[in-house]
Amino acid sequence: MAEAKLRIDKWLWQARFFKTRSLAAKQVSGGHVRLNGNRVLKPAQAVAPGDVLTFPQGRIVRVVRVKKLGDRRGPAPEAQTLFADMTEKQDVSPRNPGFEGKGRPTKKVRRALDLSRTEDR
Repeated sequence: MAEAKLRIDKWLWQARFFKTRSLAAKQVSGGHVRLNGNRVLKPAQAVAPGDVLTFPQGRIVRVVRVKKLGDRRGPAPEAQTLFADMTEKQDVSPRNPGFEGKGRPTKKVRRALDLSRTEDR
């Protein structure tokens, strides 16, 4: 019996990695997705359970193993059953910079600046 397969762009969309199927297809055709370590250039490439996908999502690189193929794009809990996440934990965003006394001056400071400019003339 033939092994069940599904288009890679459709699977990425059903697993809710991309908001639309066309965004998933654009990532695949741009050469940003790898299937079992090999770069994929066609959105019609078939995936099957057991395949490993590597692709960028936002600022991190996701590594997922396909557990099963979906029938539809369902809710998030249903989509999470389609894959096993093997992504290493990464610091997603840099820490916010602390306030260093810079930025917009207060009204009091602006008045002092205005007075200092008029006194110089």
